[in-house]
Amino acid sequence: METNPTALLLELAAQALRVSDPDTLYDLLSRGHRAWCEGVASVQAGIDRETAGLSDVRLAEQCAVAGVTCEEEMTRREAVSALAFVTWDATPAAMAYTKLEERAARFGVCLLGEEVL
Repeated sequence: METNPTALLLELAAQALRVSDPDTLYDLLSRGHRAWCEGVASVQAGIDRETAGLSDVRLAEQCAVAGVTCEEEMTRREAVSALAFVTWDATPAAMAYTKLEERAARFGVCLLGEEVL
């Protein structure tokens, strides 16, 4: 099995299209969630490095280009995190995880227990 988060999420989403068993979908979704977390953390680290030397004005400009609204009360850290999330959310890996979630949901599968819902 692939360990690169992007490749793994694409593979898991493809596998999910071929199954309808809730237990199998739960397993795929659980593995996908771990890969999603790894992927978003990697993007966050990259964005942290890219923005470390930017002025606040330049960071706000970069956020605006990405479609992130930097509100007056946002801290720099919050702006960087929002930029990282928007960047991650536009990746094929994040889109694959969304498809995996949607497929699992069609069969009543989610990672939260009913006691949480």
